[in-house]
Amino acid sequence: MAHASPDQEIYFVPEPSYWPIVGSIALFLIVGGVSIGLNGISSGYYVSLLGFAVFVVMLFGWFGTVIRENLADRYNAQVDRTFRWAMAWFIFSEVMFFAAFFGALFYARALAIQWLGGAGGESLTNLLLWPGFEAAWPTNGPEAVGGKFGTVSAWELPALNTAILLTSSWTVTMAHHAVRAGHQARTSLWLALTVALGISFLFFQVEEYMHAYEHLNLTMGSGIYGSTFYMLTGFHGAHVTLGTIMLTVMLFRSLKGHFRPERHFAFEATAWYWHFVDVVWLGLFIFVYIL
Repeated sequence: MAHASPDQEIYFVPEPSYWPIVGSIALFLIVGGVSIGLNGISSGYYVSLLGFAVFVVMLFGWFGTVIRENLADRYNAQVDRTFRWAMAWFIFSEVMFFAAFFGALFYARALAIQWLGGAGGESLTNLLLWPGFEAAWPTNGPEAVGGKFGTVSAWELPALNTAILLTSSWTVTMAHHAVRAGHQARTSLWLALTVALGISFLFFQVEEYMHAYEHLNLTMGSGIYGSTFYMLTGFHGAHVTLGTIMLTVMLFRSLKGHFRPERHFAFEATAWYWHFVDVVWLGLFIFVYIL
């Protein structure tokens, strides 16, 4: 394997890795299992859980490979710049990912249901497709399609989760200040608090979903409102899960003393990602729960 000291400008070329293939298999199992489950075969969800487990193994395995390379001082300034650009573009791709879903919500809410309802409910589309359809949000179309449902109150669990994520953004920032100051114990403490907050967010989101399904009849079958609600909040929850795993890895690395004030980009990249997750949640809280 090529070796590059920090003062060399020779680009590091790693050995071929099988982890991308493992990750692709994991994603195939996750998506395939959910697709099977949505078609009424309950065993599909077990397949998706298997895929998630494989995905977690892939994350820890791939992270471990990169960590070992970093501790062996195989990365120089050029590799560090590449990592920074790669992480920046990755977060930008995630911004576009959620922008598409927010765009779908805007299209359905501000355009589609208005066209269906028409002015006073007298449009040709309204008369041909859904006579008597009211252009009001939230909607699931005709009541017979998904049945009546309730919406999740913004000022209960969603408000609590907002406070949790905002607090976690502060704790991860404090951890960043600690690692830059060379305080390993403080870094580990703030990281542990951030991980605990991330797990708490996921716990309360599961509670929210259980309440929505059992008491509000808000399901994936609740028309366009139900599908956009679970699409946006579900994908965000998946990103919080990934961020929590990343923060957990950073916590273990901090406890082992891997970070130095001048070299800690792995932690910094994780902090970037966590702040992105927090910002997306603020958009969700406003446009999904409040408005």
